[in-house]
Amino acid sequence: MQKNKTLKGMLVVSAVAAMFTIGSVQAQTPPAAVQNDATGQTGSGARLSAGDEKALKDMAQANINEVAAAKVALSKAQSSEVKAFAQQMVKDHSAALTKVQAAAQQKGVALPTEPDTAHQAMAAKLEAQSGSAFDKMYMENAGIKDHQMVLSKLQSDAMNIKDPDVKALADEHTPVVEQHLKAAQQMSMPAGE
Repeated sequence: MQKNKTLKGMLVVSAVAAMFTIGSVQAQTPPAAVQNDATGQTGSGARLSAGDEKALKDMAQANINEVAAAKVALSKAQSSEVKAFAQQMVKDHSAALTKVQAAAQQKGVALPTEPDTAHQAMAAKLEAQSGSAFDKMYMENAGIKDHQMVLSKLQSDAMNIKDPDVKALADEHTPVVEQHLKAAQQMSMPAGE
């Protein structure tokens, strides 16, 4: 029964990821914005507010962190369900990162390129684990805690974003992160805390 729920959860995650990919086609910069490029930046030409720039950087950092943790899980996870979850995280967060990087390049924003200090420390802790202890730690941290934090940050950033392209990215990220969190929570239920 639990495997069936997890499989359904992964199918939903895949469907959301497909919607996420389709949504990017609709969020392209209008031609008028490109023609307005008098500042030497590529893309819209308008400088992003500090809040919009932070939102782009936050989205990039979250995706980088998730991909890095998931790659560790692909090699160390014991459970096939955890490995499937990690594979989905690599797929979805790599696709999302590509979109954020394209938007950042268009807007002239430099993004982080590696996991932040906290996630580097978590990766070291994960590397020291094995078997079911690894699976549990990965799902609790990368699966649940990180997705809760990212969802909260996305929702608060989204309320203050002014740039329509950055807003569209945040709006696309939110349902995917919600689904990842829900799938992680469902997988963690049987272990019972």
